Amino acid sequence: MGPMKKALMVWGGWDGHDPKNCVDTFVPVLIENNFEVKVSNTLDSFLDVKELESLNLIVICWTMGTITPEQEKGLLTAVKNGVGIAGWHGGMADSFRNNTEYQFMVGGQWVAHPGGIVKYRVNIIDKQDPITKDIEDFDVESEQYYLHVDPSNNVLATTIFHGTDDIFWIKGCVMPVVWKRMYGKGRVFYCSVGHTAKDFTIPEAKEIVKRGMLWASGSII
Repeated sequence: MGPMKKALMVWGGWDGHDPKNCVDTFVPVLIENNFEVKVSNTLDSFLDVKELESLNLIVICWTMGTITPEQEKGLLTAVKNGVGIAGWHGGMADSFRNNTEYQFMVGGQWVAHPGGIVKYRVNIIDKQDPITKDIEDFDVESEQYYLHVDPSNNVLATTIFHGTDDIFWIKGCVMPVVWKRMYGKGRVFYCSVGHTAKDFTIPEAKEIVKRGMLWASGSII
C-alpha cells in the first residue's frame, strides 16, 4: 500500500454550510485510503509552516470569515510549494471574500445561487479523467452555484442554468461544477456540490470529491 500520507482538514466559518459534518463525512474516506488525518477548526493551523510542509493534502471547509495575512501566506506558500488542496461548495470557493490571491489559487469565487435550493443536473464533460471516469451525469437538489471562474481551470463537469423570470439573462449559461488546476507546484481540486453533508449522500458527488482529494494529494495521477 505504500507509506501513509498526511492530510489536514480545516473547518469553520458560517455554520449554514454544515462544515463539521461535511468534513466528518470524508475523514473515514481518507483513512480508508491510507491517510493519517488531522482535523482542526482554527485557521492558526496554517501558521505551522513545518507541519504544513509535511502534508500531502489540505482540505478546507470554511465559508466566509476572515484570514490573517500570516495565515493566508502559510496556506498559499504550502500549496505553491507542492501540497495539494481540495474542497467543495462555499467551504472553498466562498471562504475569504477579500483575499484575491486565495481566490486565484482556488480558480473561482461564488457570486450567486439563483433560485436557492433547486433541482439541477451535473454533466460530466471529461469522461477520461481519473476523477470523473465511469461516472454518469447525475441530478442534485441543492444550491446551484453561479461562480466567477478562471479560464485556466481544467473543467471536468458542468451544469446549465435555466434562469427565472427575474434572472432571465443567465438562461442557457453553462457553468463549471468540478475542476482541477495547478497553483505553483500544488494540485488544486474543487467541486461546487456540497451545500450540506446531505449532498454527499449522492454517490456520484461523494465519489468525485473522494477522487479529487486523492488526485490533489498525488495518490492518483
